[in-house]
Amino acid sequence: MVLLQPISNTILHMKRPWNLPNLPVYSLATYAGEQVNFNICTYVSAVSMQPKLYAVAVYNNTQTLVNLQRTDCAVLHLLHANQYNLVNYLGKKSGLTFNKQAWLSRKNLLDTWQNLQVLQGAAAYVSLKKVNVIPSGDHQLFLFEVLKYQSVSNDVLTTQVLSAKNIIRI
Repeated sequence: MVLLQPISNTILHMKRPWNLPNLPVYSLATYAGEQVNFNICTYVSAVSMQPKLYAVAVYNNTQTLVNLQRTDCAVLHLLHANQYNLVNYLGKKSGLTFNKQAWLSRKNLLDTWQNLQVLQGAAAYVSLKKVNVIPSGDHQLFLFEVLKYQSVSNDVLTTQVLSAKNIIRI
């Protein structure tokens, strides 16, 4: 017979289970004609090796969702560790009320990759094609097929860096 020990107070004060892992931070670029919008996302996972597929959860009531409802194309950026300051603009401001493309352009932070506007200096870029979408609570879960990719650096932005810089609480 195995006796279970009571949960200690230390465990009770730990982070929520979904905040325990140190997750990479991404930005998903979505396109509407000549306009591009960028968000911040950590609910991202590779889900298949062949074909290579990514699952990306996109918040409801966002410009990103509006754009994805109109197009099959997106570019996933794995952010570089030095891009932590972008989270305040790309993740904490809504593309419905704040023109992220104009702000990024003024700051000279845009580049072109695969004939699309992207963030300059990301650790990696992944060109995606929408395959499916599943309503998922306060998010929509998108399944994307990888079309092309380019890795630039292994110095990636993580949720731990954002927490250490007091940008997010985990």
